[in-house]
Amino acid sequence: MSVKASLFGLAFGDALGKPTEFRTYEQIVATFGPRGPRDLPPGALVTDDTQMALAVGAALTLVDGPLTAERLEPHLNRLFVKWLHDPENNRAPGNTCLAACEQLDRGLPWWEATVRESKGCGANMRVTPVGLVPGLSEDERAGAAQLQAALTHGHPTGLAASELTALAVRWLLDGLPVAELPAALRARCDSQHTVYRGDWLGDDLWRRPATASPEAFIARGWEECKAALTGLEDQVRYLGPDADPCAAGGAGWVAEEALATAVYCVLLFPGSPVDAIARGAASSGDSDSIACLAGAFVGAAHPDTDWPADWYERIEYKDDLNRLANAWS
Repeated sequence: MSVKASLFGLAFGDALGKPTEFRTYEQIVATFGPRGPRDLPPGALVTDDTQMALAVGAALTLVDGPLTAERLEPHLNRLFVKWLHDPENNRAPGNTCLAACEQLDRGLPWWEATVRESKGCGANMRVTPVGLVPGLSEDERAGAAQLQAALTHGHPTGLAASELTALAVRWLLDGLPVAELPAALRARCDSQHTVYRGDWLGDDLWRRPATASPEAFIARGWEECKAALTGLEDQVRYLGPDADPCAAGGAGWVAEEALATAVYCVLLFPGSPVDAIARGAASSGDSDSIACLAGAFVGAAHPDTDWPADWYERIEYKDDLNRLANAWS
């Protein structure tokens, strides 16, 4: 199990899925075959998924002392705004991330800058570093995962999916068998159903019309995530490895579907990291985000030698990825 394999797996999946995003399943299959793209070219480019994951990772390395909202949020805020103005931020970034970061750049507090009704997958596609950083309690990991999501995506499902994504990475890194992951995630949805992390999120985020309490606010997120994760094991048997994975977990444009479809890809190919991300890249939905999450998950469950050795030299941002991997390994 490897921090390096998970970080680079995120980027590998992102790069494989980049050319297939916004294409139909039929177009992808006609070009790459039913199992998807499998070759990472030299100078492989990533998308905003990897760029923002690196921002989250960098923010975590800058925290001095125990991890708290007060220590983490200023670093996230600054690095998200830095990403906003980066000339390399030209990879079709999500509208929610752009809009919220523009508001952060104007100086608004994050709970006003966030896009409150967005549960786009932009929150959980970047959260992998929260799962990989060592030495955190489960509560610290969950709180940090939700906070980094909340800066841009204020919907409770974006918060819950980000926590689940970070914990999935951690659990797999610590040896949880892939086959047990869906049940573990559903159990987390049940145990956290009414847990609103006010010490991380404050008392403003949940307040909106027709929401009676913070518990009612966050419950919606856990319910939607559990619904997306229910039945994945059956879909592995019924759909098989050559069907569009979006038929199992959804198109992935929203947080709970990106999580579920990525988990599905790993369930299909738990022993083959390349097959798992290729399956995610060959999908009719948000292929780069699905494949990058699948890469983070399957990488966490494997040693770094299970990725093709030359891919580590071909991927964009390899120095930044190595820097994080070395810091946390």
